[in-house]
Amino acid sequence: MSDILHSVLAYFQQLPWLELIAMLLSIAYVMLAAKGSRWCWPAAFISTALYTVIFYDVLLLMDSALNAYYLFMAVYGYWQWSKQANNNQSENVQLTIVTWQLTWHIKVCFALALLAFGLGYLMDNYSPAHFPYLDTFTTVYAVFATYLVAKKVLENWLYWIVIDLASIYLYIEKGLIPTTILFVIFVVVAGYGYHKWLKLYQKSSVNLQSSATTNP
Repeated sequence: MSDILHSVLAYFQQLPWLELIAMLLSIAYVMLAAKGSRWCWPAAFISTALYTVIFYDVLLLMDSALNAYYLFMAVYGYWQWSKQANNNQSENVQLTIVTWQLTWHIKVCFALALLAFGLGYLMDNYSPAHFPYLDTFTTVYAVFATYLVAKKVLENWLYWIVIDLASIYLYIEKGLIPTTILFVIFVVVAGYGYHKWLKLYQKSSVNLQSSATTNP
């Protein structure tokens, strides 16, 4: 028992605190975003700034570039949500969920796969990046999934489940344990997000049908 306790204490003494702070801020971002609070974006800005440095340090170059992209999205997201909150006179943002056809998603996924393969080839042959293809694929699809979040497309959560599962393997291989735990949490949150957004979409569809029936 004492050996186990010693091992646990030794682990936490060597824990990269910068990564832990980034992890906690990322969790704060997800929780605040789920509540519709615009203060999720400052948390996202700081966490992504930290992860930009962390991923660059372990040569996950595409992940580092992705988080640099998230910095700009955090600023844009705060601006957009602030406008909506001011218009609604509320701290929370009302979600209007939409869904896109399966055939459209299939076409986009195919195009993204070709793009990711091409970028992965460049990273593999002209950079010191580790796991260039997997890192590139998760990055390319994450950029697109972030766009779907901004457009409030229901299926964004399904993209995130796949992206996060692939990222878990990537971070285990790089020894980023706190980040691995974070992405396990993200998988659970993505499943919850899909369920919640699906209910909101179904509710809004019923309301629209009722409105159309009462107002011919």
